[in-house]
Amino acid sequence: MASAALDHMISLIIFMAAIMIFIGLFSNTMQTGLAYERHNALSTKTSDLLDTILLNPGLPDNWGQSDTSVVGLGLQDPDFNQYKLSSSACMRLASSTQTPIYYPRTASYYSNVTGGFGGYMLASNAKCLNSSTASKLLGINGTYGFQLTLSPTITVSITKISSGQPAQFTVSAVGTGYPLANAPFSYSLVQVKQDANSIPSYTVTNGVGVVDSIGSAQLSFPINGENQVYALIVYTYLDGLKGIGYYLQNPQSSTKNVVPLIDSFQNRNVTLVHSDSVGQPSASPSYSLLSYNASFVILTEEYTLRQVALDQPSAFGSVYNSGSGQNFSSITLPDSDGILIVTCKGTAGQYGLVLMSWGLGSLAFPLTFGGNPAGQEWVTTDLRQVTIGGIAYQAKLELWNLAYTGSG
Repeated sequence: MASAALDHMISLIIFMAAIMIFIGLFSNTMQTGLAYERHNALSTKTSDLLDTILLNPGLPDNWGQSDTSVVGLGLQDPDFNQYKLSSSACMRLASSTQTPIYYPRTASYYSNVTGGFGGYMLASNAKCLNSSTASKLLGINGTYGFQLTLSPTITVSITKISSGQPAQFTVSAVGTGYPLANAPFSYSLVQVKQDANSIPSYTVTNGVGVVDSIGSAQLSFPINGENQVYALIVYTYLDGLKGIGYYLQNPQSSTKNVVPLIDSFQNRNVTLVHSDSVGQPSASPSYSLLSYNASFVILTEEYTLRQVALDQPSAFGSVYNSGSGQNFSSITLPDSDGILIVTCKGTAGQYGLVLMSWGLGSLAFPLTFGGNPAGQEWVTTDLRQVTIGGIAYQAKLELWNLAYTGSG
């Protein structure tokens, strides 16, 4: 009798253990299924949200050319359809990865979008769209976090491979994981005239070439690659894809330069300031004056640079910084995408050159906009191929659910 009761007890214990194991397995299966549904829904939301951003111009539809508040976020160029983005709208997106630049005279910060040494696109933070406002406009604030990245599809890199004269360069054109084999390219060498004139001018030398089967080519110019001031801009194109890269040379002795700050998208106003007056200057900076020459160039259909006149006295002038004050100049750019070229000369005979992109694609600057996906529980990604100002870009959207931030 006792033996039968013991058998029943053992059977009951085994049965209860089996039920618990089954419940655990079922619970894990349910959790896996719920996680799958949640991730699948997030993936669908990512795709829909990316198309929402890229396939509508926003409200107002010309908000990229305005200083007013944005009512609806969209990056599509209102004059085109499909995945052609407005280069001016992209300019108003505040960079989330570059440190903003502070300008003490106006006590203002400027969104820092650059593509390398000597290239600028510094826009007033007060006129740019930040990611928190964008989240509200997209209707995802408090629910989702996002990061939008706009990266050139074609990377055109220029490397100097010589010292002294002649100046020799290797040009490399690479797509997303593959070289742009046998692609034609054009180049423009912008060389500052280092003569006795107090206002420095420049010359432009244009040429064409073709990269080889691994997307590489070499260029040589009869100039001193170290002592002279110049910029080499290269465009490449193949099967509808267009890319751009640049190399800028300022001698190491030239530690001062002119910095362009975008103060108005609507009026296309740019303020030229002395580099010593940007950031947090020293308490008693030494007096320094720079004479400058500002000009604006656009890309022609033959992939050469054509100068557009700046009909204003401030196209030539001077800027300075000292312990007693700062001098600056304001210029208005023409109504088109292009590159602002500013050459300058110091009182000691030092020369400088900077490039400023008006329109994100004019110098193929990359841009990251939004939050940081690092450390999130699950991040979904979607991609689109787009053009910005005719230059091929890849738009990538990363999205995560804030309700599961940091969970396992």
